Amino acid sequence: MNLFGQTISNLEQGLNYSSVKNQTIGNNIANVDTPGYKAKDVSFKDHLNAASFDARQTNQRHISFSGQEPSFNISARQDATYNHNGNSVDIDKEMSELAKNQMYYQALTERINGKFSSIKTAVGGR
Repeated sequence: MNLFGQTISNLEQGLNYSSVKNQTIGNNIANVDTPGYKAKDVSFKDHLNAASFDARQTNQRHISFSGQEPSFNISARQDATYNHNGNSVDIDKEMSELAKNQMYYQALTERINGKFSSIKTAVGGR
């Protein structure tokens, strides 16, 4: 029995994305002084928009797309160099992205907590 439909699965995928993005930002910050290091970006939206298929299940006998793990595109930023040593990490941009990602992660966890709270209420808990 699926109590929430795809909601929990979608929120889980969002948390996975946020986790990968946080790790990537952390790597960028850790390498801020590494000569020749190219800052990396995580992109899921671009990867999703580039997909040329429609993932709707139109018949019960069709294979479900819901169990597939999302793939995140991690790419190096080649278009800019901010330091004299070829490093492309902009610490202000990274800190801004980190704060934005933390808010995104927090919103997702609050949404999941709300879903579990509603089932607890439905079962008879307080």
